[in-house]
Amino acid sequence: MTRPPTAAQRRVIDAADPVTGRLRGTPAQLAALVGRGLAFRHPRPPHDHFLTPAGHRIREAEPEAEPAAADDSPRAGTGVFAARVGGEEEPPDGGPARLREVRGAWQGLLELRRMTNPDGAVDRPCGWERTHLVPAAALALEAAGHRPAGPDAAGPGADRPDADGYRVRATPQPDAVAVRGPDDGTLRDCAATLEKAGWQASEHTDPRNRTRYLLASPRRV
Repeated sequence: MTRPPTAAQRRVIDAADPVTGRLRGTPAQLAALVGRGLAFRHPRPPHDHFLTPAGHRIREAEPEAEPAAADDSPRAGTGVFAARVGGEEEPPDGGPARLREVRGAWQGLLELRRMTNPDGAVDRPCGWERTHLVPAAALALEAAGHRPAGPDAAGPGADRPDADGYRVRATPQPDAVAVRGPDDGTLRDCAATLEKAGWQASEHTDPRNRTRYLLASPRRV
């Protein structure tokens, strides 16, 4: 079994940019993370260091926490940027500060695409997005100005938590997310945004309640 990172290395990993995985540390710390396969040095100037998928898994691991089973409820904010997937109990402020955060996160994601896609393409999702489908799709929607659903209802209408905005959720398909909205027009607008952001989106009907939803997956070519 691979040795866990040292406390100092873990601090560097935990401080990585939450979207791009860009690292800051001493040359020795960064070299040690590269040697362990937890980071890589970008070949183009300024030769910054970034987390590998293994490094991202360590950063996101919470050994003491209860396993995040396949429940359908988004987690509350943790002090770092998190795209709104819809239905958050404590949605972040939607004012100018939030708009700046969202724009910064989207620009950071485009930069990550440029640096990690083999051809430097920014119009096609990168590896991070393919392993973080729900937040990646939600970020694309929020950055384009779409409004996420508010807190889930607890009374009448609780079966329509998306009644006031989009809601992004995982699906049994490993490479796709479901996007729901209050009406067909919203779904069409969300589909157009996702396709512009490099995703494939198609409309489907839920056989349980006959509501329409999008099935979206990152485009590969």
